Amino acid sequence: MKKILVTGANSYVGTSFIKWLSQYPDKYSIDTISLREDSWKQSSFSNYDVVLHTVGIAHVDSNPDPKMEKEYYRVNRDLTIEAANKAKRDCVKQFIFLSSIIVYGDSGYINNPKVIKKNTIPSPANFYGNSKLQAEEGIRPLDSNDFKVAIIRPPMIYGKWSKGNYPKLAKLARFLPIFPDMENQRSMLHIDNLCEFIRLLINNNESGLFFPQNSEYVNTSEMVKLIADAHGKKVRLTKIFNPALVAMGNKIGTVNKVFGNLVYDQCLSEYKCNYRVNNLRNSIIETEK
Repeated sequence: MKKILVTGANSYVGTSFIKWLSQYPDKYSIDTISLREDSWKQSSFSNYDVVLHTVGIAHVDSNPDPKMEKEYYRVNRDLTIEAANKAKRDCVKQFIFLSSIIVYGDSGYINNPKVIKKNTIPSPANFYGNSKLQAEEGIRPLDSNDFKVAIIRPPMIYGKWSKGNYPKLAKLARFLPIFPDMENQRSMLHIDNLCEFIRLLINNNESGLFFPQNSEYVNTSEMVKLIADAHGKKVRLTKIFNPALVAMGNKIGTVNKVFGNLVYDQCLSEYKCNYRVNNLRNSIIETEK
């Protein structure tokens, strides 16, 4: 039986992963620990095979609040490095860190695809992305035969009760009668697909850098239509707003965040075991039901 410790007792990924592993009560035991106070430093990780580190500050705006910069580095970078070092000292076998696609900067402009490939160099656009990248750089040297460090750079994660941009878009889909018909592509990752991917990384005691995503790229307009359909609503897609959106996309970050292009090359996301348990349509239905 694999013994797993999840840092971030109330994190979305952490709680979802615990629920996912409940399907396998004889294969995994799982506990959580909060890193909000320093008391965790006195706890021992020695009883665990794996530490899944989900603690982190994210943001949903184009530009995070500058007043929060110090806190981003404290939580996203410093806590990650501290937790990884403690896990290694306590003889944990594997440390899994949830980084983000944000290390590659903002999405490409409307009508200007941004495709991340194996040789694409990270270039964070703000201290949120930079704090994640510096965390990665701080824990990579710890990797060894006895201590596997696995870093996951997921794209936008969505699912039942998820936070961030997806629920905002879902709310619009339920109430707007029309929506812009834009051609764009986004990499996304349903929470079930992520949880299964993490489970497989644990089973295979993996180390390295990983880029899981859904098998299909997402077009924002089509996703809005799928969400509306899941609620028995009809939304008409129209290109009438496209010229204005293209003009605004180069100046207004929120517009570009919704309709811009940002994808992983699908080759980056291949894995030896199938982790894509939900396709896009089914995942939207599961999320919205």
